[in-house]
Amino acid sequence: MPEINHQLLAKYVKDVAAGTEKQFAPVYLFFGEELLVKAAFGELLDALLPAENRQANYDPMEGASENIYDAIERVNTFSLLPGTKVVALLESRIFHAMQNKMRLIENSKNAYDDENKSKAAKYLLSLMGNLNLSFEDLDPANRRKTLAFAADVIKSEVWIDDLVEYCRQNQLEIPAASDDAGALQKAIKKGFPSTNHLMITTEMVDRRLGLYKTLQEHGVVIDCRVPGGDRRADRMAQEDVLRKKMSEILTPVNKKIDNSAYAALLDMTGFDLRTFCGNLEKLVDYVGQRDAITVKDVTSVLKRTKQDPIYDLTNAVADRQVSRALFFMNSLLAAGFHPLQILAAIVNQIRRLILAKDYTDSPQAKGWHAGVSYNVFQQNIMPSVLEYDHSLQQAIEKWEQVGLRPEAAVTDAARGKKKKKRKIQTDLILARNPKNGYPVYQLLKKSAHFTKNELITAVDLLNETDVQLKTSRQDPKLVLDRLVLKICDRQMAST
Repeated sequence: MPEINHQLLAKYVKDVAAGTEKQFAPVYLFFGEELLVKAAFGELLDALLPAENRQANYDPMEGASENIYDAIERVNTFSLLPGTKVVALLESRIFHAMQNKMRLIENSKNAYDDENKSKAAKYLLSLMGNLNLSFEDLDPANRRKTLAFAADVIKSEVWIDDLVEYCRQNQLEIPAASDDAGALQKAIKKGFPSTNHLMITTEMVDRRLGLYKTLQEHGVVIDCRVPGGDRRADRMAQEDVLRKKMSEILTPVNKKIDNSAYAALLDMTGFDLRTFCGNLEKLVDYVGQRDAITVKDVTSVLKRTKQDPIYDLTNAVADRQVSRALFFMNSLLAAGFHPLQILAAIVNQIRRLILAKDYTDSPQAKGWHAGVSYNVFQQNIMPSVLEYDHSLQQAIEKWEQVGLRPEAAVTDAARGKKKKKRKIQTDLILARNPKNGYPVYQLLKKSAHFTKNELITAVDLLNETDVQLKTSRQDPKLVLDRLVLKICDRQMAST
């Protein structure tokens, strides 16, 4: 059993105890959601080593200052007292390989935004070690080159300067680039004393590394991830984890929460397991002797920390739901989104709606109406959407050919060159993924909320807003508020 889901860990432990599964493995890797990793780690540690035996036989090592060679030596050394010995690498960075450089810079920025400089610095130092960078390489004059791969993440560079200064003030050292993964891989293949076990926790893994494959072959990998997407299956998985954690917190103290209060709590936090659990514990303390948590309790005690995805805003604009659109826009601004980012997202949505409206007004959209079911759409209408996309791409290619510089064509002809037909790359298509028609179906339904003239008017509004954000001294929030109000206004002038 090389890899198991965290939900099956209890069964695995039970099977080992019953003898239906092989004895405990020499090495375990836990990765994924932090709280789930800690819970799974604790569950297995309890099975391997009861609390009364841990003082002499449990040897934890913090990943921030880990020394792989020291860990290998410890796990190959017998404990002073007989019995099982466990060496643990907690929050290990062993998988922070070069391939994860983008993930490291993103995690550093997220930790910094959460006002956790210590954690942010660990990620940044790990990245610097992997890339063999010095603090001088992150100076303003150099970082645009050394961190060019992360230009979209860095954006405002103040946080990089702040973290570098934090590292220097606290005399934090950049870890040396070394083949720690290779050394650990060799040690696992060689084997440990039969009574000794190595347990590793980490946030991320790289399945392409030989170390990961060796862990699968010689040990057990416990997957503690939760899908982070917005698909129905992802939301169900998130809901399952939240419900279980909620039960773990409320059941021991004989508390309960009704569905409305739970929905309000979820809206406050989103799928942020640590914040969700922390807020639930606050509510338990707040209600005191009462056995039920209400919506009023949630709104009275908690502050909204959920970071709404930008598609919540664009969907609200497309649905012309002004209150929701303003709410999500304010949430995004509070989360640090630049006003021009928000404008760009609305621009993209309006462009897509114009494209959808052009299709629905075309002869190719025969049979389409906003009330059609998805099954009928998929079977009878989606093929015509693909035909529309194909004809549009052909038209764009013709426009591109017409737009060629005459002197370039003459020069190529004089040289006897035959110009290669260049494939046009464009996002002006409805079905970006022809195998998944549901986003197209939803987009066409949303386009019914606007007339073509209203969408053209919206383009003018977007142009005006772009100029105002870039040239005027008006409050960007007020400028965007005005844009959203005008686009969502059902009485928009159709000039």
